[in-house]
Amino acid sequence: MKILVTGGSGFIGSAFIRYLMTHTEHVVINLDKLTYAANDACSVYEVNSRRYRFYQKDLTNLSAITQVIESEEPDRIINFAAETHVDRSIHGPNAFFQSNIVGTYNLLQASLAYWQGLPSASQSGFRFHQVSTDEVYGELTDEFESPFTESSPIKPSSPYSASKASADNLVQAWGKTYGMPTLITRSSNNYGPWQYMEKLIPVVINCIVKQEPIPIYGKGDQQRNWLHVDDHVSALYCVLTQGDVGEIYNIGSEDELKNIDLVQCVCRISASLLNTEVDDVLKLITYVEDRQGHDFRYALSSKKIKNELGWEPSISFDAGLAQTIEWYLTYYDER
Repeated sequence: MKILVTGGSGFIGSAFIRYLMTHTEHVVINLDKLTYAANDACSVYEVNSRRYRFYQKDLTNLSAITQVIESEEPDRIINFAAETHVDRSIHGPNAFFQSNIVGTYNLLQASLAYWQGLPSASQSGFRFHQVSTDEVYGELTDEFESPFTESSPIKPSSPYSASKASADNLVQAWGKTYGMPTLITRSSNNYGPWQYMEKLIPVVINCIVKQEPIPIYGKGDQQRNWLHVDDHVSALYCVLTQGDVGEIYNIGSEDELKNIDLVQCVCRISASLLNTEVDDVLKLITYVEDRQGHDFRYALSSKKIKNELGWEPSISFDAGLAQTIEWYLTYYDER
């Protein structure tokens, strides 16, 4: 197949491309705006593979993405392209609405026009896959509440999650109204190599390396599911190739921690790898004013994807976190 990946230079998108290039023979088209959070994790393919092509395009430019889709004629389109940082969305929501709502709308319009022009056999094999987030469900208010399922109501709390919920609604509407074959996946918090430095785990590692205060919102008692990015992308490929048209699939793990527990875990592993006293690292933890509208807890039920498609995460949290921290420490050493 030929798979068009939008946002393929971001954290999860680049991991998905690495998965495709390593585990499949598909041709990969990476369309990315190259914002501040982009990385060069896929640059090796541009030089060394005939199966990979890159276009620097912005989804808010409808004519540009239409041209790419019409010229490349993809069999599948998977949309990672998004602004994703909650703090940034609170202080500057416009960029999130432009990228996540207008961008998704343009991509749907270009995809619809392309799909409608395909022969019927190709139309039935086409898929438009929207990569979303557990944050569209809003928050669970206590630690005993059952995890979100695919039928849970959408109740976004932040400008970021509202923009992603809006994009999900657009995708479902294009599937219902026009009959375009769509899929939506929603994952829990991802971690792993190449994540941009503004996210929690990279922030903590960066502070440890620089011996700077590690900021913790409020008391650090917010709870999150944590999923290794490599497990996430294997699930995405499973849904993209086996998922039922029109369905939503949650992608999560059983690894749920309070933020403070996660940070302390990162501190202990980092101290061990750096041959530093644990207490010297833990004392860097600093409590700061809580974020506006900070959701208390996210948790996803992944029973649907496990029962219907046979996917399960394979990377243990302890092993995945240690490997991630070691990667970042090596990254710093090389610079």
